[in-house]
Amino acid sequence: MKEIPLVDLKAGFAPIREEVLNAIERVLADMSLYIGPNCTALEKEFASYCGSKYAVGVGSGTEALQFALLAHGVKAGDEVITSPHTFFATVEAIACLGAKPVFVDIDPLTFNIDPAAIENKITKKTKAIIAVHMYGQTADMDPIIAVAEKHCIPVVEDACQSHGATYKEKKTGAIGDTGCFSFYFTKNLGAYGEGGMITTSNEETVELIRLYRNHGHTSKYEHAVIGYNGRLDEMQAAVLRIKLKHLDEYNRLRREKAVIYQQLFKDIPIIIPIETSDNMHVFHLYVVRTPRRDELQSYLAAKGVATGIHYKNPIHLQEALKGFGYGKGDFPVVEKICSEILSLPIYPELQLDDQLYIADQIKIFFEGSHR
Repeated sequence: MKEIPLVDLKAGFAPIREEVLNAIERVLADMSLYIGPNCTALEKEFASYCGSKYAVGVGSGTEALQFALLAHGVKAGDEVITSPHTFFATVEAIACLGAKPVFVDIDPLTFNIDPAAIENKITKKTKAIIAVHMYGQTADMDPIIAVAEKHCIPVVEDACQSHGATYKEKKTGAIGDTGCFSFYFTKNLGAYGEGGMITTSNEETVELIRLYRNHGHTSKYEHAVIGYNGRLDEMQAAVLRIKLKHLDEYNRLRREKAVIYQQLFKDIPIIIPIETSDNMHVFHLYVVRTPRRDELQSYLAAKGVATGIHYKNPIHLQEALKGFGYGKGDFPVVEKICSEILSLPIYPELQLDDQLYIADQIKIFFEGSHR
């Protein structure tokens, strides 16, 4: 029986092993361990890659979101509009500032926030909109930005799953007012630990973010604001500089695997991901839908195929958010989708034989011959 992981980090490391180890050795020889030459160079390289003027390295994608909201003036008592279908950190960043997450249901085809439903949720307390780019495909940004500009509200891109994805030929991170990225090790551009980045083309915003990530530090023993310890580790920056050079190739291979899946699943009764005409999807995750999700997941596990659920419980129904007053039935689209979604293995090194095996097992499952 085959054993196919959901993500194969060892396979991704092998081709760049020597380059990575040499880079880490140089960092240790220099002993400039935070906001050093690698962090500074990565910020310039990543900003250039995304098409923004500036980028600031931070400790995680969660910190990226929090610092971006702070830089846009979000504070206790404010409201931030976002999607209830995302990783918990999106909402955590809002709640940790004392602000209220205000949810908008999602498009069932793209899994992204429904732009048409945003304006009705805007109040005098609304201070930002977080557009989450789920699974590697950008949200429909033009109508989001149009309504935001109408009400003078900044748009924060949660691009933690969309490194290198494009919307109308613009890369994520350079579409809204700020872009927030995670370099968690499973991402399309992942560190060997934690890391994050914020992109912007606004000089005032970038200066505030630089303060917030480093204790509000302006010069030795001088602190302009109450800040945080949110700096990007120099060794992670060194690793990311190497991997950034390969990101477009990694994404090309992910897209190639997605096309193969599309062909293999043609006659299988599952709903497969779509790529809208305005987007270049980078398939951080390959998420299918079936009402028999739990049965299928158990069957595939028994056949050696690892899968995931991103995410099983809608954000608005999480125990941690019960104080905000949301309940079952508030966002029916996301509630239905969360009961049906299943993430299949997809990564640059995934072999054709493995994809054929996965498709064969799913076909057998639906034909009923496993019973």
